[in-house]
Amino acid sequence: MEIGSCIFMAALRLLLCCFCWQLGAAVDTITSSQYIKDPEAVVSAGNKFKLGFFSPGNSTNRYVGIWYSNISVTTPVWIANRNKPLNDSSGIMTISEDGNIVVLDGRKEILWSSNVSNGVSNSSAQLTDDGNVILRGGEIGNSLWQSFQEPSDTFMLKMRLTANRRTGKKTQITSWKSPSDPSVGSFSSGIEPSSIPEVFVWNDSRPFWRSGPWNGQAFIGIPEMNSVYLNGYNLVQDGDGTFSLSVGLANESYITNFALSYEGRFGEMYWDSANERWEHKKQYPGDDCDIYGKCGPFGFCNTQNSLICRCLKGFEPKNSDEWNRRNWTNGCVRRRELKCERTQSDGQVPKEDEFLKLDKVKVPDFSEWSSSASEQNCKDECLNNCSCIAYSYHTGIGCMLWRGKLTDIRKFSSGGANLYVRLADLEFGKNRDMKAVICITVVTGAIIVAVGAFFWWRRMAKYRERKRESERILSSRRKKGYPIFFNGNLIQESMNQVKFQELPLFKLQMLIAATDYFDAANKLGEGGFGPVYRGNLPDGQEIAVKRLSRASGQGQEEFMNEVVVISELQHKNLVRLLGCCVEGDEKMLVYEYMPNKSLDASLFDPVRKEVLDWKKRFNIVDGICRGLLYLHRDSRLRIIHRDLKPSNILLDQELNPKISDFGMARIFGGNEDHVKTRRVVGTYGYMSPEYAMHGRFSEKSDVFSFGVLLLEIVSGRRSTKIDGNEQGLNLLEFAWKLWNEGNAPALVDPALTLDQYSKVEIFRCIHVGLLCVQEFAKDRPAISTIISMLNSEIVDLPLPNNPAYTERLIGLHTERRGDSINFVSTTLFTGR
Repeated sequence: MEIGSCIFMAALRLLLCCFCWQLGAAVDTITSSQYIKDPEAVVSAGNKFKLGFFSPGNSTNRYVGIWYSNISVTTPVWIANRNKPLNDSSGIMTISEDGNIVVLDGRKEILWSSNVSNGVSNSSAQLTDDGNVILRGGEIGNSLWQSFQEPSDTFMLKMRLTANRRTGKKTQITSWKSPSDPSVGSFSSGIEPSSIPEVFVWNDSRPFWRSGPWNGQAFIGIPEMNSVYLNGYNLVQDGDGTFSLSVGLANESYITNFALSYEGRFGEMYWDSANERWEHKKQYPGDDCDIYGKCGPFGFCNTQNSLICRCLKGFEPKNSDEWNRRNWTNGCVRRRELKCERTQSDGQVPKEDEFLKLDKVKVPDFSEWSSSASEQNCKDECLNNCSCIAYSYHTGIGCMLWRGKLTDIRKFSSGGANLYVRLADLEFGKNRDMKAVICITVVTGAIIVAVGAFFWWRRMAKYRERKRESERILSSRRKKGYPIFFNGNLIQESMNQVKFQELPLFKLQMLIAATDYFDAANKLGEGGFGPVYRGNLPDGQEIAVKRLSRASGQGQEEFMNEVVVISELQHKNLVRLLGCCVEGDEKMLVYEYMPNKSLDASLFDPVRKEVLDWKKRFNIVDGICRGLLYLHRDSRLRIIHRDLKPSNILLDQELNPKISDFGMARIFGGNEDHVKTRRVVGTYGYMSPEYAMHGRFSEKSDVFSFGVLLLEIVSGRRSTKIDGNEQGLNLLEFAWKLWNEGNAPALVDPALTLDQYSKVEIFRCIHVGLLCVQEFAKDRPAISTIISMLNSEIVDLPLPNNPAYTERLIGLHTERRGDSINFVSTTLFTGR
């Protein structure tokens, strides 16, 4: 009895498993008996895509399409009946008797079909996790048709855009007519299979944008395109002359694709899970110069010019009136004939043509590839061919030649290629009268020498006056008993290095006018040195003016120290010194203006901190690290900042961080690891214990300050007492307490919305922050190691030791050493 019961139960389980397997297998599959009826949908095996009925935008029409199943916004990547919508919910998608996938309306009329001529009756259609619908036939399940072969407006990962040079057959994407109308619009995009393939966007049949030639790794007309940006773009050619373009990302967990908008803009989109919206990395055309042939034949487009279109050298507008009205369509024409086109009435042989070099440009359309093996051979081949009017030699492509008209040239700030345009020798001015040249040269040279001598005399006079003023200030400071906080040798060496006379000098009257007589409305903040004002120069440039307070006890030294230090520094994450003003008793430093003020103005403001999502905060952390690495290791002078805090981190228009306020910075000698000083300067809450108690500072002092700053950025809290904390803990103590309790997430700013990836990143930041604020300097990592830790280049992080409890240590130190702590600065400084 027991044996029979066991056999029965086993058979029942086997039957249930088979049933469930069949049911599961049908979730992503359509057959003649398992069809989709509006509003039903099938889901791919990995729950990445859905295939079913939907209505786009504000439309009430019904379409069959594929969209992402795991995001909140319905984003169709493929549509079957895009030109024949349903106007009700009676639609069905099924397998027809001839084995095709079909979309039927309520009257069983076919609105769309896969249109396979060799279909089989028992075929089925499966939705894959790549977003592809595959029609399979027979028991073997051979692929008869794929939706990737007939794309809509979206170029998906693992999809291929193809073009055959011989037959002209193409697989390309086509735009929607409008956001609510997915029918085929005016724009299409695909490969142009010329001798050197390019990607084009066409407006109907007219070129609208092009990528430039493919060099084996990138399209050279897209300067931003590299292995980091497009991460797996590949274009290959098979034996029958078919070019095939595909893309694959290293991390396929990101939701991304390449779409062609109804306005004709092609670019990469990715899903921002934190904000639940689509973001664009880059779209093309991106500006006016990206529009195909914007400046016409032999025109040259440059967005940095006030008039973006100009004729190439040696050419002039074909129609001057149109050109003056900024209608550049007809382009330019050559001024002088080339050698092959000229005839000599006097029987003399014409001089050889020469080439005008245009660097960093998008090379023109209609290039021809040549087998010339070197750049010189390429030049010679063009020069010896009367029909060749330009050449370019690019690694990965080789020799490119042009005949006829040069169309769609633009200037890049970086990237692109060098283009050599053929011109008549007369365009290079070699026929000028040599006597006139010599005469003009002599006169011009004499004038330049006279003007140069005059300005040199004035410059030396000003230099001697400034030198006397500087010596008077330093002498006066020593007589009054103020300490000089870097040794005599370094003072003299630094003063020699700074070359104060070479800094741009601003007139006092200009800065008075720029700040509206230092109006209180333009005041940005104030520190121990004095106030900082916002100003506008006559050319419209915004500046920040740091004005030394006459009543300041420490500003004179900080002013000289900041000039010495920052004049030697050039880095994108350090604030830029534009110049200075020294007139009479007035001493001012002029900086670039930071529109988003200082980090503390946003980080600790309940409203403004909403702008600082985790991505922006991590970018700020990374920028501060890069700036410190430059100060500690990469600059010509080794610099210890000594006052790193949120108010000394300024944010530019894009919220990129710049370290500021080098008034307390210290220049290290070449063989110094640490220095001891009797004058402790810095800000309460950010000073390392060895510096606050014993006056010893090193690179690890800045690392401690950075650790405090990092924990503030993560938590959105100031380093002093935590609100609502009965034990009166400061931020370091609070973070250490949560760490030991295994409750690090409680430290994270509640204003942050985090996905799983951000959580891993933010907890790593907490770990690194605690490593930076360890009590003993030898335990703290160097800034180069910190960068590797934050970027997960170092995976296994050591466990942190007890942090330095700054508040308690300074309190004890104050009791022992009396008023020596009076040099501690509590400077509050906002934006510049």
